[in-house]
Amino acid sequence: MRTEHGAAPDDEVVLSQFDYDLPPDRIAQQPARPRDASRLLVLPRRGGAVAHRRFLDLPDVLAAGDLLVLNDTRVIPAAFTARRESGGRIEGCFLRRLDDGLWEVLLAGRGRIEEGESLQLVGAGGRAVAEITLVARGEAGLWHVQPPEGAEAMALLAEVGRPPLPPYIRRSGAEDRRTAADFGDYQTIYARRDGAVAAPTAGLHFTDRVLDRLDARGIERATVTLHVGLGTFQPVRAERPADHRMHDEFLEVSPEAAGRINRARVAGRRIVAVGTTTVRALESVAEGGLPCRVRAAREWTRLFIYPPHQFRVVDAMLTNFHLPRTTLLMMVSALAGRRRVLAAYAEAIREGYRFYSYGDAMLIL
Repeated sequence: MRTEHGAAPDDEVVLSQFDYDLPPDRIAQQPARPRDASRLLVLPRRGGAVAHRRFLDLPDVLAAGDLLVLNDTRVIPAAFTARRESGGRIEGCFLRRLDDGLWEVLLAGRGRIEEGESLQLVGAGGRAVAEITLVARGEAGLWHVQPPEGAEAMALLAEVGRPPLPPYIRRSGAEDRRTAADFGDYQTIYARRDGAVAAPTAGLHFTDRVLDRLDARGIERATVTLHVGLGTFQPVRAERPADHRMHDEFLEVSPEAAGRINRARVAGRRIVAVGTTTVRALESVAEGGLPCRVRAAREWTRLFIYPPHQFRVVDAMLTNFHLPRTTLLMMVSALAGRRRVLAAYAEAIREGYRFYSYGDAMLIL
């Protein structure tokens, strides 16, 4: 039977403890083809040697009766280019529509951007499509902007947007440095609900044949939604993680999904979260009792999981290899222990694994 648990606490937690060196050639620029040909490092939480598998082997590594929980968010074409009156180029990323009708965006460009300034959103061929006005500046490139009158965000982004690939994935030759293939590659095959501005990358490895094999093995699935936003990829600047303020992200756990998860919990079956975003969603809706149950919810979460977080719902996690000094690496370390995770990362580097969004996967059991 399943018991409540958490990873053993490490020493006092500070940001510099979540650092490691990665050779640049280990950063994946393209996904594996087919997706399930990516590698899978299996890390036992309680000790023992890691195992090196292929993602196609996932159904054989999991156990019949496990409940696999996936995030069904769909990535929107959130990245865009804007042009200043001077002709200068601004790169942006749409984050969300605010209650007052303004949009929250990230902006980056040369020179100081000023409140009250207007920018032209640029479409194909450098054509000006619409104008936005900068209303209020936040921290680290965050802005509230006034959209064009009557504009609907998804419709406008469909015209001017592109996949919001992270900056370490580089494209050359095309005007926007993105390829048409990324519109499909940077999306899980089970994505259903528009709203993410970054992919839940642990899910990018799944194929129909993997899902079919999971079904044949008696491994149940449930889906939740967490729209990946700034909270997931925002850099950590505070040396003490406790001082880091998470940006909120919207989650939804349906009554059906909550029921499946709670039945598995009562039966002592293992809950396997696909990705850090699924972990954040499940741990955010955990509530009382033994075994701990989850509640159906539609809400925003700022939950920041770092050692020595005591996991209340999640037993195991499928995840990618994350950047140093990030909330994602801290979350993984909370589940398996910081030293153990960094040792596994070092072995993955020696063994030639591919890292980050389009890279290989790790299964922590």
